[in-house]
Amino acid sequence: MCRLLGYVAERPTAVVDVLGEEGLESFTSLTAVHGDGWGMAWHDPADDSTRSASSAASAAVDPAYDELVRSELGAAGLVHLRWATGGLPVSEANTHPFIDGGYAFAHNGHVSPISRLEELLTPRSREALIGETDSERYFRFVLQTIEEHGDEAEGATRAIAQLVKEFPDCSLNALMLTPDRMFAIHINSRATSPLRALREMFDNEDEIPSRHTSEYFAMDYRVTPDAIHVISSGLDEPGWDPVPADTAVMVDLATRKVTRLDPLAAMQTE
Repeated sequence: MCRLLGYVAERPTAVVDVLGEEGLESFTSLTAVHGDGWGMAWHDPADDSTRSASSAASAAVDPAYDELVRSELGAAGLVHLRWATGGLPVSEANTHPFIDGGYAFAHNGHVSPISRLEELLTPRSREALIGETDSERYFRFVLQTIEEHGDEAEGATRAIAQLVKEFPDCSLNALMLTPDRMFAIHINSRATSPLRALREMFDNEDEIPSRHTSEYFAMDYRVTPDAIHVISSGLDEPGWDPVPADTAVMVDLATRKVTRLDPLAAMQTE
């Protein structure tokens, strides 16, 4: 259960330029909860590839994180701050984003039971697994469904539809960067905030980051003249609008055209 930030811009952009200094400080301060590792992925214009960096260290104390969020890495990218689901190790193998070729994937939620999720994978997808997380298995299921359908939009839509049907109470919030698109998934209407775990971390409930007790799985977005941004709840600043519940979109990296996907409707044809 984590925090996400994604951006698709007209030109190479640093994360600090997306959020501003105060916004970046606020986002990074969420490591008070989400301190079990960090990761970034970006579309590198130099060779048209997807690059990534990650660490099992907290972003708050890792110089590599501070350097990368201040670097103009690419015009599209994502950032992930991890709060490890109980029982899953804090390790490099379990740190988001998960990468395969030109695809990068970061998840905010928990899909359980993990064993049932893994049963949905083909032998080839299971062989590709590196860590123990449900999130990596979610990613592998999306990739295999895209391959089965031969189309990113159709495959992602069908994968999400099946996961909603199989795991209706889980959060599927995620960002996926592909060679040509950014997918933003905000599907979690029956998932609840992890109140008990949050309260155990703080002596005073007022110290818990903004909206974590009431809208933990909320996502916000904003559109500027030259960019589209999406972020998890916790950054208590004006200028962001709520992402509608149970929606998924894909953003064309070249044009920033937004296409809405409809996985809930696809459930009816599964």
